[in-house]
Amino acid sequence: MDEIVTLDYGSGGKKTSELIEKLMVPAFSNPALAALGDGAVLPEMKGELAFSTDSFVVDPIFFPGGNIGKLAVCGTVNDLAMCGAVPRYLSLGAVIEEGLPMADLEKIIHSIAETAARAGVRVVTGDTKVVERGRGDKIYLNTAGIGVVKYPGLSPAAIRPGDKVLLSGTAGDHGTAIMLARSELGLESSLQSDCMPLHALAAAACEAGGVHVLRDPTRGGVATTLNEFCEGQNFGIELEEAAVPVREDVRAACELLGLDALYCANEGKLLAVVSPERADAVLAALRATPGGENAAVIGTVTERWPGRVALHTAFGGSRVLTKLAGAQLPRIC
Repeated sequence: MDEIVTLDYGSGGKKTSELIEKLMVPAFSNPALAALGDGAVLPEMKGELAFSTDSFVVDPIFFPGGNIGKLAVCGTVNDLAMCGAVPRYLSLGAVIEEGLPMADLEKIIHSIAETAARAGVRVVTGDTKVVERGRGDKIYLNTAGIGVVKYPGLSPAAIRPGDKVLLSGTAGDHGTAIMLARSELGLESSLQSDCMPLHALAAAACEAGGVHVLRDPTRGGVATTLNEFCEGQNFGIELEEAAVPVREDVRAACELLGLDALYCANEGKLLAVVSPERADAVLAALRATPGGENAAVIGTVTERWPGRVALHTAFGGSRVLTKLAGAQLPRIC
């Protein structure tokens, strides 16, 4: 193959076939993809299905802790897991800008394959388009996924006053890592994105019992996601600032740039609203699962703040957390 991606690779002709047969098929090797039909014919799946799709335009495409390929798999796998589903199959759509180094494309494809294998999913169908130089920004990806629902009934409608709010780890890692990767301030940090599949953490929480709803707090962060739970409801959520786990380098970077870790994106954390009787068991299950070692109970569902999220600060006061207004950081995923 050529050293860079040219328009020929999106022509549908010999170069397209070369890209598919030499890069895509070997990377994602499975019978459904190898047939190279217009779509994938999948085995019968028993039970209720979950379906999700997401597009990824992150800048930069390679960042500490991952790249756009890893992010694309995690994003869709995690959405399925938050539905209580076991992720099974993915599609992959790529819009590539002419001139992208072929070595970069190969790294991204291999990262997709590795992350999919880790999550137990197969990439079974896809599409590739190439656009002229200046008409894109290196590469955009879309993934759609199918999973089989194992833990039905997860919904904000199940939330009740007295429920506990759990976060599976430190807040704001992904958004801060991307921000520092773009920064022209010369800041040095070992911080990496938390980008990872959440299927194992979601399953561990659900197996412990008492889980009413799961969400991965991506764009808008923890604060925005919790607002979505209680907006227009007769209950609210009280958070304890001291209980929210935040890495010191994330806290320092946010203070320097005037940001709030509760509004920074996450790509490897989940929020769980859990019955008070099972909160300790769910917390223990999360902490015993890789990626959940820093899980914490961060708040309580209450009737005191209907429709709102209130943060009790370390200084003894309280403030209302609203949804994120505007874009704290564009092209975060």
